[in-house]
This record gives sequence, C-alpha cells and structure tokens, in this order.
Amino acid sequence: MEDDESRLERALGMTTLFEGEWATARRMRRGELVIVNGPDKGRTLEILKPRVTGGRSMICDLVVPDKAVSGTHFEVSAREDGFRLRDLNSRNGIYVGELRVRDVYLRSGTIFRVGHTNIQFQAMQDMVEIELSKKDRFDAVLGGSPSMREIFAHLEKIAPTDLTCLVTGETGTGKELVARAIHNASHRKARPFVVLDCGSIPRDLIESTLFGHEKGSFTGAVGQHIGCFEQANGGTIFLDEIGELDITLQPKLLRVLEQREIKRVGGDRTIRVDVRVVAATNRDLREEVNRSQFREDLYFRLSVVNLELPPLRERKEDIPSLANHFLRDVAGRRGLAMSFHPSALAALMTHTWPGNVREMRNVVERAGALSDDALITRADLVFGREMGPSVLVSHDLAHAGAEAAKRAAAALAGVDLPPMTGPAIFDPSLLRAGLAFKQTKQSVVDAFEVAYLQALMTRNDGNITRAAQEAGLTRYHLRELLKRHGLKGGDLE
Repeated sequence: MEDDESRLERALGMTTLFEGEWATARRMRRGELVIVNGPDKGRTLEILKPRVTGGRSMICDLVVPDKAVSGTHFEVSAREDGFRLRDLNSRNGIYVGELRVRDVYLRSGTIFRVGHTNIQFQAMQDMVEIELSKKDRFDAVLGGSPSMREIFAHLEKIAPTDLTCLVTGETGTGKELVARAIHNASHRKARPFVVLDCGSIPRDLIESTLFGHEKGSFTGAVGQHIGCFEQANGGTIFLDEIGELDITLQPKLLRVLEQREIKRVGGDRTIRVDVRVVAATNRDLREEVNRSQFREDLYFRLSVVNLELPPLRERKEDIPSLANHFLRDVAGRRGLAMSFHPSALAALMTHTWPGNVREMRNVVERAGALSDDALITRADLVFGREMGPSVLVSHDLAHAGAEAAKRAAAALAGVDLPPMTGPAIFDPSLLRAGLAFKQTKQSVVDAFEVAYLQALMTRNDGNITRAAQEAGLTRYHLRELLKRHGLKGGDLE
C-alpha cells in the first residue's frame, strides 16, 4: 500500500472537481521553496497561488540575492500533472545535480541550483481552495472552462475597485475585452474609457499623445492638445501593448501612476487626473526587466493585479460555445438559423489556434458570411495560410487590379485622379466557365476589401483608431484585415 511520502512525491499540483461537465472547485496542493545554503539559508516561500517566480529582482515572489542569479530566473507552476519548474531564459541556467534543465516536473524533496544557491521544493499534504466563478461569462468575455472561471472570480472582486491591473497573454486572447469588462463593471462605467495602443504611436509623439501639449511646444504644435490621461479623467485609460513603451518615457508614466498628475509637453502647470489604469501586453515583462528594457519599479506599479489570459489551445472546452457565439452574430445579420456540421466542429477542436480567440472569430465570421447554406461544413472553414482556389484567385486579382484598387480608394477618400487605363476591381474574366460560385464570389469580396481598406486608411491619414471607429470595427479586427491583405496604415503603394 502506498505511503503518504510516496503519494506526495508524485503529487498533482492542481485538482479540478466536476459535477457532470461543470467544474465545481479547483484545489491546489500547497508547496514550499526553501533556500538551503548561503546567507539566506532557511528563507521559505509558501506556494499559495498557481505560479510563483524566483530571482534577484524585487518583482519575484522568492528573492534570491545572488549575483549569479538573473533578475527573474525561474518559475514554479502548479498544474494538474504536477509542479513544473521552468527556466525564464536566465543567464546561468538551472541545475538538478549535474544536469542543466529548462523545463521539468518536480518531486517533493528535489533540490535545484540557481547561480550559487540551492533551493529545495517540498509538496505539502494540505490543499488550497481556488475560487471559481459560478458564471461562464464576465461582461462580453466568454468561457466556461475552469481557467476562465478562475479569472472571472478575480474580475468580480477587482472590477469594483480602483486597483491598477496588468493583463497579459498571447495575441488574440481578449486583453482589450477584459479591460473593457473591468471598466463596465466599475463605478466609472459612465465615464470615458480611453484606449491607447503604445505600439502604434511614433516615438516622438507618444509623450504628447499621453499627456497632451501646449501650442508652440514643438514644430507642428499649432494648438493645444488634450492627452489621453486628461481625456480619461474620471474613467479608465487602457494602455495596450505597454511593453512597446520607450524606456525613456517610462519614468514619466511611473510618476503619473504614483502621483496621478501630469504636465502637458511645453507646459508648466500641474494637472490632477482621476483615472484607473489598465495595461496589457503580449510580452513577458519579467524578461523585459531582465533585459533592462522595462523598468522594475514601473512593473511593480502596473502589476498590482496581474491577470494572465490562457491561450485557446489550453481551454479547448470553450471552443464550441465561442464558435456558436460568433456564428449566431453572423446568422443574425444574415437572418438565418445557422449551425455547425460535426465535421466543422471537429476541425475547430483540432486546430491549434495560434491567433487564439481573434483568429477563431475571423474564421467563423468568414465561413458564416460566405456559406451558401445554413449548415457550416469543414469545407467552409479556412484556417491560417490555407491556400484554396478562392485565395489564389483573389491574390491574382489583387496584383492585377492594384492600380484600380488604388484609384478606387482615392476616389472614396475624395481625391481626384486623372482617367485611368487598366483592369477594373471586378474582372469580367471571373465570369468564364469552370469557376465555382463560392470561390469566384470570394475573389470579388477580397478585391473589395483591398479597395475599401485603402480608401478608409487614406481618409484617416493612416490612423487605425479613427479608421476603426468609422468602419465600425475593433482596432484589432482592422489591423488583422490590413495584415491579411498586405496593407499598412496610410500606405497605398
């Protein structure tokens, strides 16, 4: 019969309890990390949350004051298959005995070395209860999986407060939706929600965009400009792609977060601002701190609450409900009752979704809009870079009709051009025999999208935020459309 010690050696880090398909609770086995040598011998960190980090930096849960240790050196995460130790791209690595390891599962009692410091992992018998929301959505964010309901439970607690939040996760996981949900569930919901994409503003304009400027403060400042922080006064500012913020501007943002006051560029008056800050990034800011590309003190200020959104491949149980949600939107616009064939659902479940929820929405919307039938089959789904006949035809047309599309864009933007020669956007050769209706229609739709997007960006001087507002799209959706057609903001070449 297995004794307690043996059971602990193979202990699972996380256990999820179910009633039918509905998760009722998540329990995490408590663990400890103990420094076993050097001046900090005996220092202990209790593992009471699903992930803890260790390293020399103060942003770590276990601070290891060893010059041979990187700022954020390692993490230990509690998973359903055990406790996982992972190297966070450290300079000197992690060793178990004589072996250098990057990603391993720990047994209770394992000693690993970082720098000159030995650390022992111990799994305990007692469990920590992790709260799950009783709901499968929070505002517009959907998900019945345990990982999403754990996030919803956090959101239900923090949204009514004014705590600064850092939302992390891969591209397309829904970081902006979470930020909007936090705002909508707060006492600030009737006040402005201002979005700034830190990665889309030129370096020489970001300070003016954030804090505003006075007339004449620099070349081109022909009038006073109110910055994003003032625009958001009383409400919430969402700093998207915060990891792209230039290192030279980070101290000024830190000062605003600490003092809640700004100075416009070229101004000498201090202006108080009452804003809640939610930031997001798909970068690992701990690694950026290691590389001295992101300030440690700014990371502290931003991550008062840290929400990490899981990729779609790690919550596949949410795929059917998400797909049906997106399909209902398309069906409502078309006035149809649409559904998925089992072959289509199987394909959705097996796809790896590198673009996460955003990619799924695009795949389902395209399939629903172009399907000739109310039943979506596997043939209607186009994933990633799949190059069916419709895509090849549309690419040929886009190249052949580039001048026509450019001129159509200019006309829609109110720009007069001399008479043109060459192919039109709609190529009559597409009517020839042998081309299927669906593929031919798709080629025309793609050519229209090229012309529409070029005109849209011309009218808005390449500004994605203004263009998205005019088109009734999210900035992310517009950006993905531009990428798909090889276009850039304001670029008609």
